[in-house]
Amino acid sequence: MRVLRFKFLALLVVCSTTIASAGQRRPNVVILLADDLGWKDLRCYGGPVKTPTLDRLAGSGIRFTDFHSGAAVCSPSRATLLTGRHHVRGGIYSWISDNDQDVHLLKSEVTLAELLQENGYQTAHFGKWHLGAPFRGRDKPWIDEHGFDYWFATDLNAAPSHRNPRNFWRNRKPVGELEGFACQLVVDEAITWLEKERDHENPFFLNVWFHEPHAPIAAPADIVSEYGDLKDPGAIYSGTIDNTDRAIERLLEKLKAMGLEKDTLVVYSSDNGSYRKDRVGELRETKGSNCEGGIRVPGIFSWPGKIPPRRVSHEPAGQIDILPTVCGLLDLKPPKGVHLDGADLSPVLLGKRDSIIRQQSLAWILPLSGSPIALRDGKWSLIGRRSGDFPRDREAMSKLMGQMEKLLEEKGDPNPKATVRAKLFEGFDDRDLDRIRGQYIRHNQFQESWIPAIKTMRYDRFELYDLSKDLGQKTDVAKSNPEVFEKLKRQLLAITADVMEEGPDWSKRR
Repeated sequence: MRVLRFKFLALLVVCSTTIASAGQRRPNVVILLADDLGWKDLRCYGGPVKTPTLDRLAGSGIRFTDFHSGAAVCSPSRATLLTGRHHVRGGIYSWISDNDQDVHLLKSEVTLAELLQENGYQTAHFGKWHLGAPFRGRDKPWIDEHGFDYWFATDLNAAPSHRNPRNFWRNRKPVGELEGFACQLVVDEAITWLEKERDHENPFFLNVWFHEPHAPIAAPADIVSEYGDLKDPGAIYSGTIDNTDRAIERLLEKLKAMGLEKDTLVVYSSDNGSYRKDRVGELRETKGSNCEGGIRVPGIFSWPGKIPPRRVSHEPAGQIDILPTVCGLLDLKPPKGVHLDGADLSPVLLGKRDSIIRQQSLAWILPLSGSPIALRDGKWSLIGRRSGDFPRDREAMSKLMGQMEKLLEEKGDPNPKATVRAKLFEGFDDRDLDRIRGQYIRHNQFQESWIPAIKTMRYDRFELYDLSKDLGQKTDVAKSNPEVFEKLKRQLLAITADVMEEGPDWSKRR
């Protein structure tokens, strides 16, 4: 179903005269997004996983070494990628639980799908969504109401795991249990769409958001065995990435067989950093943190014949730049009357410049993180920490943490405290442990009633790092660089205030 909402009656997006006069059709656009994949997972980033397909994709275009997710957790990052705006502006403060939250990506936000749809593109989404959906009975927009003509998706993670998932929906109808692994099923659907649904007269946008390697993890035994024991979480984790690389190979080979390879812009990244410390390299912290380990991810752009091949860029960039960059590459005007927080990277992609001049520094605002605000300006990284906290039930959380540690100790774990910390994102294989973990997460997750506190939160502790010398963010250099420190602090506080002012208060919408 093609959705044309009122807001676009006023959104005059016109084709450029150069392309129109030349009679050329715009290129297809494919976005490939991994889930919880770290900066040091892929072979082309120095990681341990065999990823020949993604390595070739990187070689066919440009690979960014200093690329960042839209946020340090799922839902906010995806909102930022699709809109080119800080996710709080669009209504998303943290990851979404559709069971007990009304939060969703606001209909008023202009997504990349809507922008392309209004310019004659067929649009399709495949895979994880996690931007709020009505699958669980709440009044939220369907995926097609955000600009997708066709979709095949889950609201959250593949369940019960990547193997034989049973929670996919297709165009507003539940699909039921499927046989196979999530990444392959997602690509199966995308290939079927290309073969049977695609209108050959118009370009298309495929938004392919994989579930791997987000927990609960699963991969084919023959692939897992290449990385270790079949029960080793690290080997299974690697197997999910390897399996996804193979799925991407099938999709790219289909595009090539259809003669579409040179007419397609392909972007690859991950929604945030890994939850495994061993997969973020020397970076500080992991998923959930605005330190580099939580937000630095792969960034690959390929468009044969347009983006020069075999290039590596060290320019700081991120998913917040994807929408304005697509506009730049395709000669599209950005949405009218909308403040974009990202920048157009097309001069770097096309080899015209090595860097860009930003009107606004890269910034991250994730209220529940231990490092809730962060800013990047050249080699400088500024981290801000809040002065207060949210009304979590700390006593209940402490008891649940103790219960998990006690169970692990009874099962012979030599270091239960470390195991619990490592498994909070990854999950436990043991049903009792994972049940307690679920209770802990519910106490810790975002509550809509916290929004007034979030909007008035003060930040009084800041750290400054020189990433050119200290990629691991170990040495705070604020005192030795006072002018830089004060300048960046003012910038970060101003951006945060502006974003928070625009963010809706879901606690008032009930």
